[in-house]
Amino acid sequence: MKTDELREKYLAFFETKGCVRRPSDVLVPTWDPSVLFTPAGMNQFKDHFLGKVTLDFTRATTCQKCLRTGDIDNVGRTAYHHTFFEMLGNFSFGDYFKEDTIRWAWEFLTDKKWLGLDPGRLSVTVYKDDDEAAKIWHEGIGLPTSRIARMEEDENFWPASAPSQGPDGVCGPCSEIYYVLDDGSDVEIWNLVFTQFNRVGDPPDNLRPLPSKNIDTGMGLERTASVLQKVPTNYHIDILMPIVQAAAEVTSVPYAYDSDNGRRLRRITDHVRAATFAVHENVYPGANGAKYVIRRLIRRAVLDGHQMGLRDPFLYQIVDAVADAMKPAYPELTETVQRVQGVIRGEEERFFATIDAGLQRIDRIFGDMEKSGTGMIDGDQAADLYTSYGVPPELLQQMGAEKSFTFDWNGYTEAMQRHAEISGGDQFKLFQTGPLETLKESLRHTEFLGYDATTADATIKGIIIGDGTEDDSDESTLVKSASADPDQPMRLVLDRTPFYGESGGQVGDVGVIRGDGFEFNVTDTQKHGDLVVHHGCLVKGQVSESDACQAIVDQDNRQALQRAHSATHILHYALQKNVGAHAQQQGSKVEADVLRFDFSNQEALDEDKLAAIRTDVIDRVQAKDPIRWQTVALADARKAGAMMLFGEKYPDPVRMVSMGEFSKELCGGTHLTSTGDVEAFELVSEESVSSGTRRIVALTGPRAKSHIESTIETTRKAAEILGCSQKNLVKAATELANDVRGIKKELHSGVATEHAASIVGNADPGTLEYESAKAILRDTARLLNVATSDVPDRLKALLDDRSDLLDELQKMTAGGKLSADDLIGSGQTVGDCLIVVAETPGANPNIMRGWIDQIRKKSDSASAVLLAARQGEKVLLVGGLSNDLVKRGLNAGKWVGNAAKALGGGGGGRPDMAQAGGKDASKLPEALDAAVAEIQAALSENA
Repeated sequence: MKTDELREKYLAFFETKGCVRRPSDVLVPTWDPSVLFTPAGMNQFKDHFLGKVTLDFTRATTCQKCLRTGDIDNVGRTAYHHTFFEMLGNFSFGDYFKEDTIRWAWEFLTDKKWLGLDPGRLSVTVYKDDDEAAKIWHEGIGLPTSRIARMEEDENFWPASAPSQGPDGVCGPCSEIYYVLDDGSDVEIWNLVFTQFNRVGDPPDNLRPLPSKNIDTGMGLERTASVLQKVPTNYHIDILMPIVQAAAEVTSVPYAYDSDNGRRLRRITDHVRAATFAVHENVYPGANGAKYVIRRLIRRAVLDGHQMGLRDPFLYQIVDAVADAMKPAYPELTETVQRVQGVIRGEEERFFATIDAGLQRIDRIFGDMEKSGTGMIDGDQAADLYTSYGVPPELLQQMGAEKSFTFDWNGYTEAMQRHAEISGGDQFKLFQTGPLETLKESLRHTEFLGYDATTADATIKGIIIGDGTEDDSDESTLVKSASADPDQPMRLVLDRTPFYGESGGQVGDVGVIRGDGFEFNVTDTQKHGDLVVHHGCLVKGQVSESDACQAIVDQDNRQALQRAHSATHILHYALQKNVGAHAQQQGSKVEADVLRFDFSNQEALDEDKLAAIRTDVIDRVQAKDPIRWQTVALADARKAGAMMLFGEKYPDPVRMVSMGEFSKELCGGTHLTSTGDVEAFELVSEESVSSGTRRIVALTGPRAKSHIESTIETTRKAAEILGCSQKNLVKAATELANDVRGIKKELHSGVATEHAASIVGNADPGTLEYESAKAILRDTARLLNVATSDVPDRLKALLDDRSDLLDELQKMTAGGKLSADDLIGSGQTVGDCLIVVAETPGANPNIMRGWIDQIRKKSDSASAVLLAARQGEKVLLVGGLSNDLVKRGLNAGKWVGNAAKALGGGGGGRPDMAQAGGKDASKLPEALDAAVAEIQAALSENA
C-alpha cells in the first residue's frame, strides 16, 4: 500500500466513525508559546481537551506534520527515527472512549477493507493498573493474554511517569499496538492514550477521574507504511526512498544500507525534508528558538556531506525531490521550491565558509584532550566553536561521542548566556496555568463586535490583578472586585467587546471601559485563546464581577491602525508585482499610522524598485478602491485566489478581505472601507532583518504627511546651514567633509596651507518638491553616515570642528613655520651625538613626534631631541632618542619626565619616545637648560 493511500484510508475510516477531518496544524505554531514546533497531533486540540473552547465537534481525525529533535542522534542510525514525520490521529473530546477506540483501531488494522494486517502479528501493551483496557483487548477483541503486556508508568502512561512524578493536570494510561516483523522483532505503530484523570499532588490517591474523558491516538505514518510495504526501514518507503536516491545522486555517493555513508544519506534525507517544510512555512535558519533548530538540522546534514568529500553547497539541490515526493499530500511545497532552495543554499555557503577551520580546531581540541587524558569537552571551547565557526554544539557532541568524550552542557550554556545567545529548547511547558486559564475554562469565548462597532454594552466577567507578563503570571490574581489604583496593572475580561485584541500583526485597541461609578483606562488589548483581555488600570471607583459596563474604543487610534493595516495589504500587492511572487509576508507590526512589513527576499531592493513600489501603493490609494470583507469557506477563498501565507494557521470558514480587484487576503484585522482613506503613504526605510528576510517601514495618514513635510524642511534647513542651494547640498557637504579631513592631515604633518575663514555661502536654499528633497537628503545622510533627521546637526558639528581645527592650525603656525632642518640647525653636537632641545610654538604632539622622527633619520650620528610647546599656562614636552643611544642605556622617558618635574608636572614613555606635561610655563627656559645639561652628562657617562 502506498503511503499516500494509507494516509487517505486512515482519515476516511475515521470519518465513517463520525470524526470531523481537520487539516494539519502548521509546523511552527506561533500561537502556542509552549512548543517550538508541533510535536503531536493533539497539539492543535489542547484547549478542546481542557474544555476551554466551545466545541463545534466532539470527534476529529487528522494527519499532522510534526517535528521533534529529542531523538536526533538516532536519525539515520535506526530504522524508524525522524525529526520531521507525519502522525495520524483520532480524537474524542468527552465523546467515545476506550471500548470504541480499541475496537476501531483493531478494525482499521485487520479488516481487509482497510489495512488487512494479519491479526496474529499484532500485540499490545497496557498500563499495569488499566484492567479496563486489558479486558477489552482480551474479551472484546480476543487477544490472548500472552500478547497483552502490562507495563510501568514510564512506558504506558501520558505524560510518562505522571502518577508518581507529575506534572499535575490531565493525564491517563495508554495502550500501544505492535506489529511483529518477519525477523521476529516488533515495531510500535499506534499509541492509544486515554486521558481520564486529573493528577492532584503526590501519590497515593492523587489521580482523580475526569468528568469528561478524552481520547488522543497517534499512528506513525512512516512506520506503518514501512510495515505495509515490507521494507526494513522507514527510509525505504515510497515517499522517502526517492529523496534518499536524490541525495545519493547529488553527493555522487552510492547508497548502501549498512554503510556509514548509507546512514549519512538517510540523515541528509530526514534533515532536508524537515528544513524544506520549515523554510516553506517561513521559518529560516537563525540563532534562536525554532530558527536555531533549522540551522542545526541544515548544518548537521552539511557536515555529513563534508565527511563524504563535498566542499560546495549540495543540500539545496535535493529540495526538488522533497517537493516532488510530498506533493500529493502537500502540493503547496511546489510553489516555494525556488525560495526554499535559496535559503538553504545561503545557510550552506555560510557554514562551508567556516567548516574547515572549525574542524581543524576540533582536531586540535581532541588531540589536546587525548594527550592530557581529559574526557569531557569544555563548554567554553564549544561556545567559541559555535560563535566563531558556526559549529553547533550537538555536532561537536556527536563527533566527541565517537571518541568516547562527554560534553559539558552546563559550561556551554553558561558561556552562551555570556554571549547573550540562547538557542532555545525543544519544548517548554505543555499546558499553562493561572487566572486566565481559569477564565478560559469558565467563559471560553469573548464575542467580538469590533468589525461593526467601536462601542458596546457588556458585562464584566473577570478581573485580574497583575499585567500578565510571563515572569509574574503566577503572581497574578483573579478577584471578585477591585478599587481604583492608577499604579496597579489590571486586566478585565468582558462577555463581549468592540476592542480588537492584538493578532495578525495589528496591535490591540486602546480606549476606556466605564460602568456605574468606575472607569478603566485600556492601554492594550490582547487575545488569549478565544478570550479578549483588556489591559490597563482602574482610575476611578470600584469594579466588580457581573457589573454592567460600556466598552469604548478610541476611534482616532482605531482609524490610524486601520490606515496602516489596509496599507500593508496594498504594500504586499506592490511587492508581489515589483519583486516577485516569492516576496511573501513573513511578519508585520501594525501600529497607529506606522507599519513594519517583513517579506522574503535575498537581496536589498534598489532605489528604482523602492520608488516603483511606493508609486504603486500611492496609485492604489488615489484610486479609492472599495475595501470589502466576507466570511467564506476556506476552500472557496482558495478558489477565489485569496493570498494564503505559508505557515499561517487559518480557521474554516475564514474572513477574506478584498481591495478593488487587485488584492484578496485572509485577514482577521480591522480595515478601512476605501483605499483612499489611507490618505497618504510614505516608505521610510528598507533593511535586512535576517538572512533572506527584508523589512519595509512605512507611514500612513497624518504621520506620512508630517514625514513628507519634515523631509522637505530638513533638506531646506541643511542647505541653509551651508548657505547653498538644495540641489548643491551633497556637493557642499562633501567639500566640507573633505576640508575638515584635509585640515586634520595638515595638523598631523605640520605642513599648513591657506584656508578660507568660512566656507558657508549665502545662496537662497529655496524649496524643492518632495521626491527631489528626499533623494538629496538621503544621499547627504549616507555621506555623513547619520540618519536623515540628524543631517542639520551633523553639518553644524562639522562646521564647529572646522573652526576649532583652523584655530589649532593658526596656533601651530603662530611662531613661524619650523621644519626638521631648522631644528637640526639649532642643535649642538656633543661627541658623536646631535642634541636638539627647543621650544616649538603652536606644535601639537603629532607634529612634534613627526619632527623627532625626521631628525633621527636625517642625522648621520646619534641624536637626542626634546621639544616643548606652551599651551597657555601649561607646557607639552615630547622627546626621543636614536636607537644607538637607547642601546647605550639612555632613556627618553626618564629624560622627559625629569624636565616635566622641573615644570611642576610629570610623564614619561618608552626609552626611544616619551611625552610629558608641565604646569608652570614660566619655568620653561630653566627646564630646557637643565634638560641639555642632563643629556650631556648622560652621554659622558655612557661614552
